[in-house]
Amino acid sequence: MQQLSMWTYPWDVQDLGLEAVEHDLVERAGLNMISLATSYHAGRFLQPRSPRRKAYFPEDGTIYFKPAPSRWAGLTIQPKVADVIMLGGDVLGDLVRRREAGGLGVSCWTVCLHNTRLGMLHPQAVTRNAFGDANYYNLCPSHPDARAYVRALVADISYSYRPDRIELESPSFMGFAHEYHHEKDGVGLTPEDDFLLSLCFCPSCLARAASSGVDGEPARKLVRQWIAETCERAVPERRFPDFPASGLDAFAPWPELHAYLKWRFEPVTSLVAELREVADPRTSVVIIDLKDGWLGGCDLAALGKVCDGAILCAYDMQASDVASLMAAGRDALGAEKFLGAGYRLFYPEMAGPDILAAKVTPALAPGVDGINFYNYGLIPAARLDWIGAAQRP
Repeated sequence: MQQLSMWTYPWDVQDLGLEAVEHDLVERAGLNMISLATSYHAGRFLQPRSPRRKAYFPEDGTIYFKPAPSRWAGLTIQPKVADVIMLGGDVLGDLVRRREAGGLGVSCWTVCLHNTRLGMLHPQAVTRNAFGDANYYNLCPSHPDARAYVRALVADISYSYRPDRIELESPSFMGFAHEYHHEKDGVGLTPEDDFLLSLCFCPSCLARAASSGVDGEPARKLVRQWIAETCERAVPERRFPDFPASGLDAFAPWPELHAYLKWRFEPVTSLVAELREVADPRTSVVIIDLKDGWLGGCDLAALGKVCDGAILCAYDMQASDVASLMAAGRDALGAEKFLGAGYRLFYPEMAGPDILAAKVTPALAPGVDGINFYNYGLIPAARLDWIGAAQRP
């Protein structure tokens, strides 16, 4: 049986009530699991169904469960429990207890390294571009303190609550443009410019690369030169017109940069391997990935060897593209690993039930183990019925 889930925020469960949420997910949407945010970042969310508010600004970089202090003893980076949990109750605990009584399966949607609050508190642990500028929103997967933080996060969730699944979001390098507060770009960055600005050359990355026999300094100097040239142009100019479709091959003429880009997979893969190792064996650990996940250092085939599978987000795709994404995902992961599809229910991407049904159909085929929908509290109630209809022949 497929694991059919919906990404959900704890404050939605608090606002609408656990019984109402369970009814919506099971009876209206036809789902058998809830993917609850257990670590999350800041934002501004329109809450169409909340009886308490229509706009919500969640606390930045907090966790949504009660941590076990012993798991965090001696660590440089410490978590903060969100006020909504301290004041409104342990939603994850409630869901796990309800699961034991026959309720929904419980998956923990866990943001790993995307954390501006912690980045500001621990600038030594964030990614840095070729000029040394800090990306405060992205803890670096090469930095020992960042890795220790995420290990404690996953171990704590899995052993304290024993969810069915943990979904890892952003255990990787993030792009330069990621909708940070009031981002400004008067240059007009191309996709390759954004990628080059996202490349991390922090001391931890350079040292870790060196230990693997890769000298990152020549790559840093070349990337720095290219970014400077971009900033000097009157109007944008594509350096690699077919990027990112060209993949890493676009950089093959520059061997030292190419070698550094291939190395970037190592800190991400090894971190995910450590997260699988520290988690309770009874909890599956999967990664949430995108079509071009390699941009953030995600090698799906390598990740499939060290964790239990992946949820591949089919955002902004046509039905035929979803089928191709699932086929490529299965080829990369192998036959035994979990493969799920993720769908965003936002308008106009999903303009009606027929569009959703067409896009979901490829994920209902044999070989796909689950589907996740985004996001329970952000969509009108009528779209819950679309999910249920999309699963019926």
